[in-house]
Amino acid sequence: MLKLKKIAITGGVASGKTSVCQFFKELGAYTVNADAIVHELLNPHTDLGQQIIRQFGLKNLENGQISRRILADKAFKDQKLLKKLEEYLHPAVLQKIEELYTAACNKGTFSSFVVEIPLLFEIGAEKDYDVIVAVLTDEANARNRFAQAGFQKTEYDLRMSRQLKPEKKAAQSNYTIHNNGSLEDLHGEVVKLNRIIHKQ
Repeated sequence: MLKLKKIAITGGVASGKTSVCQFFKELGAYTVNADAIVHELLNPHTDLGQQIIRQFGLKNLENGQISRRILADKAFKDQKLLKKLEEYLHPAVLQKIEELYTAACNKGTFSSFVVEIPLLFEIGAEKDYDVIVAVLTDEANARNRFAQAGFQKTEYDLRMSRQLKPEKKAAQSNYTIHNNGSLEDLHGEVVKLNRIIHKQ
């Protein structure tokens, strides 16, 4: 089995992490999005989904599905509920990432294994990665991108309040990408970083 280099992409809300992962994918990486795994896990037909429905109430269902937005809105306003939700989700997400890593290694066709994981340091998962990349952007840019994605301004502050400051994430990372220019600029940064990582 070929062991792939495990790369974590982290950073603040709307910093450009997803774009960075997309560029790594174009360079041959197997990419995983922790938020997408959460979406997959929040299924009312799974054991975990049923546990969350029981814990948070059926009002979190919309058209038979668990509404992540309603759930997040409820949890972010109640620290005890948020802690309980994270106790359910974080171990399940980390387990799924490991399963996907094994599958990617077994396939033997990828250049690396890249995970977009916003709360990497907050949940103590940094020890599981060979390389950690922090994506930084000016707060004004991040707020603007967040609003363009259809979120309320207050949600930005709520989400950032439960994360380490981006500068602290950068200080604990192996590499930092500054994303304040164009997508072309960002692509160029990822290409350069990919070369550096694979020379190690």
